Amino acid sequence: MATEYGQGYGRQTEPGFHGAGAGERRHRLPAALRAPIEARSWRELGYLMLSLPISIVTFTYAVTMVSLGAGLLVTFLGVPVLAAALAGCRGFGTLERARARGLLGLDVPEPEPLRRKGHGAMAWMGATLKSGTSWRHLLYAVLQLPWAVFAFSVAVTFWAYGWAMLTYPLWFWLFPMYGGQGGIQLYGDEAHRIYLDNPFEIAVTAMVGLLFTMATPWIVRALTTVDRLMVHGLLGPSTLATRVVELESDRGVVVDTAAADLRRIERDLHDGAQARLVNLAMGLGLAKEKLSEDPQEAARMVDEAHGEVKTALQELRDLARGIHPAVLTDRGLDAALSAVASRCTVPVQVEVDLPSRPAPAIEGIAYFTVSELLQNISKHSRATRATVDVWRVENRLMLQVTDNGMGGASVSGGSGLAGLAERLDAVDGILVVDSPTAGPTRITAELPWRG
Repeated sequence: MATEYGQGYGRQTEPGFHGAGAGERRHRLPAALRAPIEARSWRELGYLMLSLPISIVTFTYAVTMVSLGAGLLVTFLGVPVLAAALAGCRGFGTLERARARGLLGLDVPEPEPLRRKGHGAMAWMGATLKSGTSWRHLLYAVLQLPWAVFAFSVAVTFWAYGWAMLTYPLWFWLFPMYGGQGGIQLYGDEAHRIYLDNPFEIAVTAMVGLLFTMATPWIVRALTTVDRLMVHGLLGPSTLATRVVELESDRGVVVDTAAADLRRIERDLHDGAQARLVNLAMGLGLAKEKLSEDPQEAARMVDEAHGEVKTALQELRDLARGIHPAVLTDRGLDAALSAVASRCTVPVQVEVDLPSRPAPAIEGIAYFTVSELLQNISKHSRATRATVDVWRVENRLMLQVTDNGMGGASVSGGSGLAGLAERLDAVDGILVVDSPTAGPTRITAELPWRG
């Protein structure tokens, strides 16, 4: 079951990676000072500004259509009206996902399509009314308006007051020239009036405006976080649908892996043991013909055939061990991994601490994972020692293989580690590679525990 993934070793970095911090701009100003003028802050503010008019339209449409449809349910006309209301909400959801993608950088996948049972208008209406996605879009249309009103009010208030006070030193002269007063009135009653009109008060006003201006992008960002959650939770695919897609993808990986293993076994049998057995049959046939004419030559040919039999038996044993070793079935992971470690070209210390044996399928995946990692160490790591640790944490089976080799292993770039990671992912497993240049390499695999 060995897979060629040694290509991963020797790579210093992943493609496109050039060290820590690569790809990130280095700014001279701290984030708090540059946030008010960043494009992201203005896009998020624009998102909140647009949310109010859009939410008014969607709320009005949703409430009007649903109310009309509910009132008409006493007749058949209510059904198509409700279906049209939900379809319209799904259309608005498409607009909202595009708006979130463009202004918030939130890429929400399309929800699952309608599952029609048949053709025609009746099938479409039934699928629309039964779709949980349609009702989640309606819920979003109803909930967005009160939140949009609140977020719009808060964002506009902080933004307007912040920039107005920050720029007050530039326009305070309008008050004495056109308003007949010294500046902004801070307090006033029948006897007293306080204006922001002297240099100190103007400077303090600008400083307070600076604080408001610096705080506004983070307040807006917090408000848009709620919008992100609403768009992702109500307008995206459901958790169940996402899980179904993942399982379909994992099933494809499992099928492809099984087909590749079957092709490998067939190739090994055809090119290895089968070819040797054919040569053995031909050699024994020739030896039978030589037996009466030249007994010594016949004995030599039988001796060669005996060697071919031993070699063929060894190849069949290796092939059977690659399919599923008997020691794994009989004695479990500890003994099976110790046998694999004994065939490694470097000394390997094996520690297995399991309270019981996992399910045979999980046990087999764990065995072949460690086997492939040890083969990788033997062929490519240039290590002098390695360790294998296996333990259980709650409902997860943990595997860790470390070596002191040259490092540089990577899951990306089409290496065999990527294929191993896909195999583990097919059973809800995880593969984590920690392999800096010059080593050491630590590869951790996590599998679900199934007893």
